[in-house]
Amino acid sequence: MFRNVKERLSRSTALKISAVGGIAVAVLATGIPLEISRSFAEPVNVQGPQVPSFANVVSAVSPAVVSVRVESRIKPVSDDGATNSFDFNGRGFDDLPDDHPLKRFFKQFGQQGGPQQGGPQQGQRQGPRGGDEQGRLRPVAQGSGFFISEDGYIVTNNHVVSDGSAYVVVMDDGTELDAKLIGKDPRTDLAVLKVDPKGRKFTYVNWADDSKVRVGDWVVAVGNPFGLGGTVTAGIVSARGRDIGSGPYDDFIQLDAPVNRGNSGGPTFNQNGEVVGINTAIFSPSGGSVGIAFAIPASTAKDVVADLIKDGNVSRGWLGVQIQPVTKDIADSLGLSEASGALVVSPQDGSPGAKAGIKNGDVVTAVNGETVKDPRDLARRIGAMAPGSKVEVSLWRNGKAESVTVDLGTLPAEQQASADDSNQQPEPQQPASEKALADLGITVAPAEDGKGLAITQIDPNSDAADKGLKEGEKITSVNNHEVANADDIMKIINQAKKDGRTRALFQIQSDQGSRFVALPINEG
Repeated sequence: MFRNVKERLSRSTALKISAVGGIAVAVLATGIPLEISRSFAEPVNVQGPQVPSFANVVSAVSPAVVSVRVESRIKPVSDDGATNSFDFNGRGFDDLPDDHPLKRFFKQFGQQGGPQQGGPQQGQRQGPRGGDEQGRLRPVAQGSGFFISEDGYIVTNNHVVSDGSAYVVVMDDGTELDAKLIGKDPRTDLAVLKVDPKGRKFTYVNWADDSKVRVGDWVVAVGNPFGLGGTVTAGIVSARGRDIGSGPYDDFIQLDAPVNRGNSGGPTFNQNGEVVGINTAIFSPSGGSVGIAFAIPASTAKDVVADLIKDGNVSRGWLGVQIQPVTKDIADSLGLSEASGALVVSPQDGSPGAKAGIKNGDVVTAVNGETVKDPRDLARRIGAMAPGSKVEVSLWRNGKAESVTVDLGTLPAEQQASADDSNQQPEPQQPASEKALADLGITVAPAEDGKGLAITQIDPNSDAADKGLKEGEKITSVNNHEVANADDIMKIINQAKKDGRTRALFQIQSDQGSRFVALPINEG
C-alpha cells in the first residue's frame, strides 16, 4: 500500500529538475522554484518557514475529550411484545442534512445491526436502564464533551443532553461509560455529566483566561462531528463578544476553525492546551462548516459549571425590569452625552427594581460603579450576582444622575432577564375628538381606557412612520410624563425645546408590549 501511494505521488507531482550553478532546483508545474538539496544523491530538504504544528497540543488534550451519546426511551408499539428497533437515519448525529453522504452510511450501519439471536436490537442498551414496561432506550442525539476533573465531571451543551433520559460517553480509546446528568443551564446552553471513576483518574483540562484571548490567536477544536469522534480542526479567533440572538447572556467567541454538527459541547483550545471556549453554534446556510462558529467563553462556562456541580442548577440575581437599548436618538431626547446604558421600559410589579424605586424611562448607567454598556451587559452583570445581594444601581432620570440600592431577588425559572411577561392588550380604539399633531406626523385621540392617547393616523412620510409607529398603538408618556390629551404632549415638547432638546421620548404601548421611541421636535 505504501509503495503504491508513493508511486502515485511520484507520478502525480509534476517536478522539473535543472542544474543551476551546481545547485539542484525543483520547479513545480506552476513555475515556482523551491531550493532543495545540492545533489541528487542527497535527500530532498525543502528550506523555508514551517507551518505551526498542533500535534503536541492534540496528543496532550485528546484523552480528555469525549463523544456524548444521548439516549431516550421509546415504548413498545404493539401488544405482542415487539419493540421498535433503532433505525440509524442520521438522528443521533446532530441531525445530518438529508443529502449528506454520511446519512446513508449511518442508515445502512443501523440496519445491519438488526435483531440478533439472543441479544439486544441495534440501538438498544440492556441492563438496569432497560425494561419493556418502561420502553427501550434509543439514541436521539450525539455531541461532544470534555473532562474538567480527574474524578469524572464532564462539560457539554444543554442542547445536546436536553432530550435524553440516559447518557453514554465514549473516550478517545473507545471505552464506553454510562454517565448521569448533574445539572443543566438552558440560558447559557451548558450542562454537566458525571461518570463513576471506579478508582480511575481521568485526564482533564483546565480553563483558560479568555480575557487574554486576542482576535487572530490560533485555536484548536476537538470533537465528534457527524459522529466521527476524535476529529481535530484548527483556525483562529475571528471576533469576540458576538450576540447571535440566542439569549440575554450572549457573549460568544467567533471562530473560523471548521466546526460541524456533533461538535456541540466540545472544547476549543489555545496553544497551551487550555479551554478558551465551548463550541455551541454555527452559522451555516448549507448545514456544514462555512468558517463561522461560536463558542461560549471559558469565563462564562467556568462559573456556570461550578454552580451546576455544587447545586445542580444556577441561581441568578434578578432585577425585574423590562429594558431596551439606548439609541443615539433616545440619548439626545434624554440629554445623555452618549448612547449607552439600558432604558427601563417598565419595572415588573413587586420586583426588586420596582421596590427600590426604579421607574419607566430611567436609564441604568452603572451597577456598583461599573458602567453598563447596553441591555445585554446589564443582564449579564445582574445574572452573575447572587440572589440577595445589595447592589447600587446608577440611573439617569429627568436629566440628572441618581442612584438606588436594590436587594436582588432570584430569577424565576420562567422569567427572561430582560423581558416582562405581562404585556398589556389594549382594546380596539374608536376614539372621538381626534387632534392632528402635524409637526410629529400623527393624529391622536384619548384612549378608551383613559390611559394615554390612541394613534389614529400616521403620515407615511413622517419620522413617526420611519420609527415604526402604527395606527392603533397608544402613547402613554412623553419624556417620562404621562399624557392624557394632545395638549399635554405639546406642553412637554415645548418645554423640551426650551431646554435645548432636539428630540422627545415617546413611550408606545402595543400588542407586543411597551417600547420607547425618540421623535425629532425641532422641525416645523
